[in-house]
Amino acid sequence: MLHPRLFSCLLPLLAASSLLPVSHAATWSNTMISYRYGEKFSEPFNTQDIAKHIIGFTHASGYAYGTNFFNVDLLLSDKNDPAGGKPGFQGAQEAYVVYRNLLDIGKLTGNNYRLGPIKMFGWTTGFDLNTKNNFYASKKRMLVTGPTVGLDVPRGFVNVSALALFESNSPSFIPERYRYDTHPAVNVAWSIPSADKQWSFNGYALWIAEKGIDERGKPTADETHIDANVMYDLGKTLQTKPGKIRVGVQYEYWRNKFGSSQATNGAGPGATASTPMIRAEYQF
Repeated sequence: MLHPRLFSCLLPLLAASSLLPVSHAATWSNTMISYRYGEKFSEPFNTQDIAKHIIGFTHASGYAYGTNFFNVDLLLSDKNDPAGGKPGFQGAQEAYVVYRNLLDIGKLTGNNYRLGPIKMFGWTTGFDLNTKNNFYASKKRMLVTGPTVGLDVPRGFVNVSALALFESNSPSFIPERYRYDTHPAVNVAWSIPSADKQWSFNGYALWIAEKGIDERGKPTADETHIDANVMYDLGKTLQTKPGKIRVGVQYEYWRNKFGSSQATNGAGPGATASTPMIRAEYQF
């Protein structure tokens, strides 16, 4: 049974997704639900492998001056990541929300800016939110902003962003929200289909600098987070509309998760995750 606090966070955000700011009506849109499962997830200060079921809702759309991206993941852990941090309890539950708006400077000004392999100059803004009912009881809030360039690739897209992150959290053991130092990050996001569009390679690679002293008074570490998938379109096999149903495999690598490491705050081996997954998607 899902924890009530997850509903109180998740439902208003889903409702608000229909009101995300755009300057004009959408010129294109893509909405899907996804499911993925893996058994090698890790969490800082936890020495055990964790199995997780992850249900995702994703909406991406374009408008006159750029694009919007909105994603909600509901992550359901097994008993190795227990709710409340109490062994023997059911697994913890987490809701994680991401929103990004990319403003295309060329579309905004009516000019075509290009420089070598760069075909687009833009500016990204957005936020991350989460809530989780494990021992730490994360309530992350993070604002994101910074320049983005789009690379000229034959199909799909590759975007590179230099971002400033303004992050805070309010875990269970401190009375007030704790704010980390503003810190930089570099993000590469891509989606590259094959020529026949049967296959696609999608994901992101994110480097996040250390963010100062954590809420326990310990130094943080820089993070490397890579999440990528290879998907196959079942349209021909099932004789359905192309792009409707896709299946594939996913891999996540996360070093110094959440800025924790054995060297800086004694987080143990759980600070690094190497997680293969299976994945399925249904596009509306």
